[in-house]
Amino acid sequence: MAAAAAAQTERSVVVAGRRVRALIGGSGPAAVVLHHSTGNPGWLPFHEELSTRFTTFAVDMPGYGQSERPEWAREPRDLAVMLNRGTRAFGIERFVLVGLGFGGFVAAEMAALDASRIDQLVLVGAAGLQPREGEIADQMMMDYHEYVSAGFRDAERYEASYGHQAKELRELWEFSREMTARVTWKPYMFSRRLAPLLADVDSPALLVWGEADAIVPLDVARQYQEALPQAVLEVIPGAGHLVEMEEPSRVASLVRVPAVA
Repeated sequence: MAAAAAAQTERSVVVAGRRVRALIGGSGPAAVVLHHSTGNPGWLPFHEELSTRFTTFAVDMPGYGQSERPEWAREPRDLAVMLNRGTRAFGIERFVLVGLGFGGFVAAEMAALDASRIDQLVLVGAAGLQPREGEIADQMMMDYHEYVSAGFRDAERYEASYGHQAKELRELWEFSREMTARVTWKPYMFSRRLAPLLADVDSPALLVWGEADAIVPLDVARQYQEALPQAVLEVIPGAGHLVEMEEPSRVASLVRVPAVA
């Protein structure tokens, strides 16, 4: 799954006494990418596409992958506090913030806490708000294959992207699921305290959703569009929840390079 076109470096910083790790590649303005609840599987084609225009930081969120677990963390906002501090620890002053799925929930919390350094907020199939129609698929009630394959538009796309690494990614998913349960349980994958704070987020926001997202209903995108003052919604026809894996070039092309002052 990792792209080999360009070398990446690995770097860790310490935030609140815990190591936070990122893979870094590319050049240009900074883009910070937060992964799905299934964990960060490495440097993906989406990261590679972004790295042609951005210095891309593919961060292991606290408690995921090779970032150490903050035992005290109990909600996504705790991770958001750490990651806002973590961006400074990495030496990032201004950045585009890209959140995928659960990473979008954390990204929205980061922006709600402090959007002053965010040039663009990009939420891709983001959780975080309670759907008015349907519900967010509960991975605690599903096995690995059922949950991850539901993120793609069809079985062929799933097999092409994940099938050959099923064992390694299943282990990553099991490890990630424990941390996900710690910080998103009751209510599952949304916060009733997030939406009121989004009205003050003045950064431009891009919402990218797959038309056939079976994990996070499209109604959540519409709620983000209503809540964020400068939000634009882009729906990718036919795509599933993992739209950045199905359409990496297309999604990356939508991320805006900040204007030079």
